[in-house]
Amino acid sequence: MAKNKSNDWKKRDGVVYSTSDNFEFDLGDGDEQNTLPPQQQNLKVMLDKKSRGGKQVTLIEGFVGTDEDLKDLGKMLKNKCGVGGSAKDNEILIQGDHRDKVVTILQAAGYKAKKAGG
Repeated sequence: MAKNKSNDWKKRDGVVYSTSDNFEFDLGDGDEQNTLPPQQQNLKVMLDKKSRGGKQVTLIEGFVGTDEDLKDLGKMLKNKCGVGGSAKDNEILIQGDHRDKVVTILQAAGYKAKKAGG
């Protein structure tokens, strides 16, 4: 019996059981989003404090691309700022208020980035 590589049971809505030995559930994730080049990315860099226990984070929104490219960009920003953070759901969180530094780093890397939200 062959193992299904991406057969995550939590994503299978409506399928209870199949008696077919050759059944392959299609999740419908065939249209992978391509990453836009840095010159076409419109990134917004803002400060966020909501539902974080009063802690400040620098939030980068507007990234269009794959999760792997988002994580690479997030890793580069975290390394340059020397802090922690996360990258998921087309957003990058950098711990602390690093808006000016992040905008400078992104513009040096060729991204269209600007500060938003006062």
